[in-house]
Amino acid sequence: MEFFNDVGADPLKPSLFELVAQEQLRDLLQPALKYVLAVFAQRYPRYLLRIVNRHEEFYAFIMLFVENYYLRKHGASFSENFYGLKRRRRPFIETERAKAAVGGIPEGEKLRSREIWRSLILLIGLPYIRSKAQDYFEELGGGISSDILDEGMDARQLRALTDDSMKGRLRRLFKTIYPWLNISFEAWLLVSNIAYLFDKTPYYRPWLSWIGVDVRRLGIEDFRAASQLSASKAALDKHRGPLSTIQRLIFTSPRLLLDSLRLLLPTAIFFVKFLEWWYSPGSPARSLSSAPQGPAVPPPRPLPPHPRGITFNKQAYGKCPLCRENINNATALPSGYVFCYRCAYDYVEKHGKCPVTLLPTRVWQLRKVLV
Repeated sequence: MEFFNDVGADPLKPSLFELVAQEQLRDLLQPALKYVLAVFAQRYPRYLLRIVNRHEEFYAFIMLFVENYYLRKHGASFSENFYGLKRRRRPFIETERAKAAVGGIPEGEKLRSREIWRSLILLIGLPYIRSKAQDYFEELGGGISSDILDEGMDARQLRALTDDSMKGRLRRLFKTIYPWLNISFEAWLLVSNIAYLFDKTPYYRPWLSWIGVDVRRLGIEDFRAASQLSASKAALDKHRGPLSTIQRLIFTSPRLLLDSLRLLLPTAIFFVKFLEWWYSPGSPARSLSSAPQGPAVPPPRPLPPHPRGITFNKQAYGKCPLCRENINNATALPSGYVFCYRCAYDYVEKHGKCPVTLLPTRVWQLRKVLV
């Protein structure tokens, strides 16, 4: 482990573990925010349900402001700043002399607008595109085993994958090539990590060379410059009157809020993960804290079979009343009876009723049973 943490003669070069940790923090922000919004949407669906349904766009919009602020003020993304990292513009060799002569952070290292916007494209745009592509791939039935897909594919998916138009062909082409594109992209990132680990490249991500930056640890000059800036602001506040101080606080409150995210967001992630563990079915804490509240309410009785419906044998547990075989991909009807998905789908689509009780039923009312 000492070898993998060794950064050689450059003490400001971050190890691969630091870079991977900050990316994992960034990947945890979106599901944590989605979980919080989903919980509040159950109580206020009128205001938050649309946001939950368009969560990827909402998250990208919020992070656009957050990342833009941190890149312009701290020269790093939010997660990089949390781990004490920064982005340095290259080339920087000619500015090292200025650093030694003047002190502080040299101007040549500060990010310009070009590097900031390129960083925003890769920090926000790339994860958004990958997330939407993964959702569309799953919408087309990707990533599901063939036996489940054959039984569980709905009519919309069948139309999408059997359509002979140009759109249908493009859908099938996307479903075929997406797994290969995704695995090629992950292999590309793995090769870049290995090359960075063995000091073959200064970029742990290949697109950093296109942006024109590399990732560094915060040095003593960075901390000294930050302390000098805080001291100068405190000295300036002493010479201002109370009205000027209040006015400055009002105008700087958005910046204070964004700076506070450095502590609030990781704390929120920890709290959300704690709640997920606490309310998980197998949590020992939940089993200890839950006490019996009285006798359990029995489930409702299924509707009795109709005389003109198919015969239903209560002793044949686990058998489909239609095909008389073991139930495959169990599906329940509103009447409470369980069939194979394919048997129930074909019968309801043709007759529009439950085969046992003759209760009117539609295809969209079928519900999979998790066993």
